[in-house]
Amino acid sequence: MFQQAFKNIDDVLWKDAGCTSELDYTEQSSWLLFLKYLDSLEHDKAMEAELEGKKYAFILDPAYRWAKWATPKTKGGEIDHNKTLTGDDLRDFVNLKLFPYLHGFKQRASGPNTIEYKIGEIFGEIRNKVQSGYNLREIIDHVDELRFGSQKEKHELSHLYEAKIKNMGNAGRNGGEYYTPRPLIRAIVKVVAPRIGEKIYDGAAGSAGFLCEAFEYLKSHGKLTTKDLTTLQTRTFYGKEKKSLAYVIGIMNMILHGIEAPNIIHTNTLAENLADIQEKDRYDVVLANPPFGGKERKEVQQNFPIRTGETAFLFLQHFIKILKAGGRGGIVIKNTFLSNTDNASVSLRKLLLESCNLHTVLDCPGGTFLGAGVKTVVLFFDKGTPTRKVWFYQLDPGRNMGKTNPLNDADLAEFIKLQKTFADSPKSWSVDVKDIDKTTFDLSVKNPDGGEEITHRTPRAIMDEIAALDAESAEVLKTIRGLL
Repeated sequence: MFQQAFKNIDDVLWKDAGCTSELDYTEQSSWLLFLKYLDSLEHDKAMEAELEGKKYAFILDPAYRWAKWATPKTKGGEIDHNKTLTGDDLRDFVNLKLFPYLHGFKQRASGPNTIEYKIGEIFGEIRNKVQSGYNLREIIDHVDELRFGSQKEKHELSHLYEAKIKNMGNAGRNGGEYYTPRPLIRAIVKVVAPRIGEKIYDGAAGSAGFLCEAFEYLKSHGKLTTKDLTTLQTRTFYGKEKKSLAYVIGIMNMILHGIEAPNIIHTNTLAENLADIQEKDRYDVVLANPPFGGKERKEVQQNFPIRTGETAFLFLQHFIKILKAGGRGGIVIKNTFLSNTDNASVSLRKLLLESCNLHTVLDCPGGTFLGAGVKTVVLFFDKGTPTRKVWFYQLDPGRNMGKTNPLNDADLAEFIKLQKTFADSPKSWSVDVKDIDKTTFDLSVKNPDGGEEITHRTPRAIMDEIAALDAESAEVLKTIRGLL
């Protein structure tokens, strides 16, 4: 039933002039899902308070509650058509009254970790893009079919929402930066092995995939006490996200996974000066796939000892600094980090090897990230002791990966098993740090069993490939013209 409701919502969004891509579909679904969830949450809390003989203080004023403006009902539970807004009346209410009212919560909230503050943030960062009030009416009716009552219902909704995020990633444009393949995230979480009571952080949260998967991992480990569950809800998962759409999606994704008031802050993580990070700001675990390829402004680079325009390299410095002594990290980064010869890359490898134990490097094949040809590695490290030995594993699923044949959990099973003991195999080997060149700290070590070297292509090789592809395209066009 839920799957059909999601499909119906997308079908209506597709025909609306204001929504043109999967990114728009996900964004517009998200704010409506959030308000429906909030109504369900408030209803449940009011019922609990009533059973305890208490009075519940609603967050939203009556006129702005879902049951009042979105789906007013008769006493018999049927839609009250006399009170139901539609067309221009509905669109104008949403744009001119509802959104400004909800945005106002940011100023009225007692702090950034409250659900009131999240409401204000979300509705200050996005807008209603559904231009037709009749389409909006139809979408609202479909959203109203969704239920957040049981854990089973929330679980199903979270799976459907994850599928939407994945589709958004596959759709191109900027969608891919919000989606890290979940099998890869699950493998990273298993290797880092967070524990209840530890604070887990992602400073480039995106759709909050790392935090959601860490939550699922911790929930599945043993019988949890009420105290454990409270700890998971309030004092375990922390994130920061710069982009508005990703922030909204990340909040909604965590809510659907069962975290009621996610501790995600809408901010540019890299605007924080590393020198200002104190012990109280640090975390036990960092899990992240920071954006790469971006270029940060000079004033942002001033916040870092190793200055570079490469966004991912600034994030790596941030993650190393913000980890507690003994803290653990699992970070996705471009594989060129292992071998780049520029001063920033060399200095950063030196910092990582000398201040942390870089115990594992997972080399991911091309096609791991759908829609992105860039090759990546995952760095696993513990902060506080220098690296003595690095264990490398070359992931090779034995097939070309793509949208129809993506990475799956079985592909990573051997890596997880061998990593426990840093075992040698045809795909894995260890390198002693004393054998690494101390002038370059180059980590692009060749597999002694004959695997590919983990390195980057030369600019000439890239240009040659582009020229070959251009020539191939020209031939295809020539053939097509000949057929016309």
